[in-house]
Amino acid sequence: MNINSTIYLASRSPRRVELLKQIGLSCEILPADIDEAHNINESAETYVKRLARQKAEACLLKLNAEQRLRPVLAADTTVVLADIVLGKPEDDDDARRMLRLLSRSVHQVHTAVALAFNSKIEVMLSTTMVEMMELSDAQIDAYIDTGEHRDKAGSYGIQGQASAWIKRIEGSYSGVMGLPLYETASLLRAQGIGIF
Repeated sequence: MNINSTIYLASRSPRRVELLKQIGLSCEILPADIDEAHNINESAETYVKRLARQKAEACLLKLNAEQRLRPVLAADTTVVLADIVLGKPEDDDDARRMLRLLSRSVHQVHTAVALAFNSKIEVMLSTTMVEMMELSDAQIDAYIDTGEHRDKAGSYGIQGQASAWIKRIEGSYSGVMGLPLYETASLLRAQGIGIF
């Protein structure tokens, strides 16, 4: 199917837009504002899959019948350390707390991708192990001053200055950025949407 390689993206993330461009897709941004609260006893994997699906559903509600002929893509990312879910920081102090926890850790980054198309929603999950070096308070403070931590799960972006802290990853680099390209392309290909 040829849809002029344009989809709806239920996200304001410039990183996700750039990643879609990397695989030849343009998108129309249609952010989905949902309650992102983590349910009690909900696993991190279930949490991100639920949010990705709910974002896609919320985006669909904004579209008319003709617009629904185009695919809607949604994603959600969270960072997990020893069963502690680290979402987006509430403020700079919360970001400092998270980065101190992640210092000298091996943690998981879960990103779920949801594709709404042809009256159904399919979801795939990417999980990546990330090893971070030990961070000093001065390094954390300097990073907070850049503002790069804002609106990022775990309070860091692997594609930015925090990349200098990452010793090793096992999994998907694009997944840690917020949109695992293999899973995204797999969902699109399964629906016959023109992509390599």
